[in-house]
Amino acid sequence: MKKKNLLQRIVIILIVTLASIYIVIGPRHRPTLRDFTWSGIKANLASNIKLGLDLKGGAHLVMRVKVEEFLKTLTTTNASAIQSAAAGLPVKEVRPETGKNTYRIVLEATDPSRLGEITEAVKKKVDLSEWSESQSGSTISWTLGPTAQRNLSEQATEQAHRIIDSRLDAVGVAEPLVQRHGSQSSYQILVQMPGIQDPERVKQLLKAESKLELVHVVGPPSPATVQTYLTEEEAKASLGGTVPTNRRVLQYAERNEPTTAGSTTNPVPGQKSWVVVESPPVVDGSELRNASATQGQGGGNEYLISFALKPTGAEKFGAWTGANINEYMGVVLNGEVKSIAYIKSQIHDQGEISGRFTKESAEDLALTLRSGALPAPIEYMEERTVGPSLGADSIRSGVRASLVGLVLVVGFMLFYYRGAGVNAVVALILNMILMLAALIVFGATLTLPGIAGIILTIGMAVDSNVLIFERIREELKSGKTVPSAIEQGFARAFVTIIDTHVTTIISSLFLFVFGTGPLRGFAVTLVLGLLINLFSAIYVSRTIFMWELSRKRKMETLSI
Repeated sequence: MKKKNLLQRIVIILIVTLASIYIVIGPRHRPTLRDFTWSGIKANLASNIKLGLDLKGGAHLVMRVKVEEFLKTLTTTNASAIQSAAAGLPVKEVRPETGKNTYRIVLEATDPSRLGEITEAVKKKVDLSEWSESQSGSTISWTLGPTAQRNLSEQATEQAHRIIDSRLDAVGVAEPLVQRHGSQSSYQILVQMPGIQDPERVKQLLKAESKLELVHVVGPPSPATVQTYLTEEEAKASLGGTVPTNRRVLQYAERNEPTTAGSTTNPVPGQKSWVVVESPPVVDGSELRNASATQGQGGGNEYLISFALKPTGAEKFGAWTGANINEYMGVVLNGEVKSIAYIKSQIHDQGEISGRFTKESAEDLALTLRSGALPAPIEYMEERTVGPSLGADSIRSGVRASLVGLVLVVGFMLFYYRGAGVNAVVALILNMILMLAALIVFGATLTLPGIAGIILTIGMAVDSNVLIFERIREELKSGKTVPSAIEQGFARAFVTIIDTHVTTIISSLFLFVFGTGPLRGFAVTLVLGLLINLFSAIYVSRTIFMWELSRKRKMETLSI
């Protein structure tokens, strides 16, 4: 029975060891003979272990979400929505008022007796749950208080966090770190991108706005042409000199596009003009289902962006285009009209954005559209680039420290515990192999603090073996036989080992949950190392002693 148990233990250890070695140095593709040469093994090892920013090099960015711009835009948008909701009622003016920590919407009525009716009409169509309402005479005011400003700013920062994370995933940045930075009221986000090859392009992608809107372009009484203006002042003059909240004046870069029913004109490409559009838009980017870059019909290097709307957006868009045949629709991207289309028939869920895009710019824009619009612009507060040479130096220093520590520990164990020290050395080497395999399996990123965690784990692993060996020594001195001393030594040391490991693991978990990037890297390797150590120091070491006992019928002495 004992021999059968020993055989099972040896088989388990061999399977775990071989699997771990393959995970560490094996290829992730179909293996070839070249993968098992020295150069192939080094290449596989380098590709299997994900290195952090401090080891691999890359970009370190701290960005701030400009929440004041978000609150200002929210105020202006809600003012426009309120004016549309109150259409047909005795409303003289709806105006947004914004300043430092001040965000207010003021509605002036021409008939104060109908303020209740106006309020009910507005609440049915506009969500003003975060706004405090007050009435005075013929005026209704909606104000964002300090608490509401903080809540909305926090929501905008979290939304920007998610969008930035999704953009990094889509662009293929391996193991990026995206997390909140600084105090909660700073609205900052930390981004670390290990091994990034083109940080400038990624920076532009991260801060790029992707606000898509489909709007009604206001034209003359006859739908013969799109009404454009040479200057912004001319466009405003057409509205009486003041732009009402249900209108916007936007820049338009003209191209060869249909501007009359069934005919085209050939304006100068790139010429800037201005158009008046209705506000709010018919559909915005929140209704976008997908976006992709496609080559233009003429081929060459000109690309456009095809987009599709979600069912709810398609329903609204279809109803609007069906009711506005022979009118003009504008595609607005980041506050600029990119194209204007003549509506010949009802359109449902498909559309295109043309704008003389290159392949790369079209793909980048499609990516930002898919990930969603940032709720507010972002600004870079801090930027650092870690060169690969610094990472290489850190790796060499860390590996050198690990090897020196390992050699010293092995030398001490062999000198002090003689033959039994071999047992500890085998368990220690297996511990390191299993730890590297665990980092790869769990997709953890190895950082410089992580290497420190590995070195500390070596010390903890040796400590476990020392506890076991000293317990066995005590049992031997008390007159017990070798098999009984080994049995009692492992049994009595087990409780102490579990106690020290569990308390250290709990501390490491707190570091992981509440710590920043470097502390989390240290905690990950330490927790994995301690869990593996329970296997190597107790199960593997015990199996080696069992194997030694099985070789002799009666063992009277033990080299320890």
